[in-house]
Amino acid sequence: MTSQSSHAGHSHGLTADVSVRPSLAEDAATLGAIQVAAWRAAHAAVVPAEVLAGLDPEVFAGAWRAAITAPPTAKHRLLTACAGPEVVGFAALAPAPESNDTGEIVALYVDPEHVREGHGSRLLAACTDILGSTSASLVRTWVLEGDAAREDFLGTAGFEPLGVRRVLEIAGTQVPEAAWAATL
Repeated sequence: MTSQSSHAGHSHGLTADVSVRPSLAEDAATLGAIQVAAWRAAHAAVVPAEVLAGLDPEVFAGAWRAAITAPPTAKHRLLTACAGPEVVGFAALAPAPESNDTGEIVALYVDPEHVREGHGSRLLAACTDILGSTSASLVRTWVLEGDAAREDFLGTAGFEPLGVRRVLEIAGTQVPEAAWAATL
């Protein structure tokens, strides 16, 4: 029988292969770049090419940095998905403006080079775990019209369309979105 005690408490420089953790201010630039890359990959059929080309990762990074360092409420959270030490995705949580029992996933993006590796599912699970530990009984998110991949992802995770729509304005272009939700 060999003893494992010599390894206890030592990481030997190893990091988890994949993980989700709270976002750090130094993640912001990467989060902005991931959001722009994800939008360009997923929304080319819905958002005009010139609008997608004009998206500035630094603008998004600034917004995410502010959300990380000075969240508007304690219920606002930003989570980062990692593949080893590399940041590959993120999700943002907020309370729904009209209801204390609804939490909203306001963003969930994975770098297009890392889709279908489970990062989105891990982020979604972390979001629902956090919301489940609060007073939230429902989780909602919004999906741009025509984003079949996101609809499939959410449907597989137990989300359903609510039949509620809104219009998102992106650089002067109006794009319809549909609300999807799941019970916690």
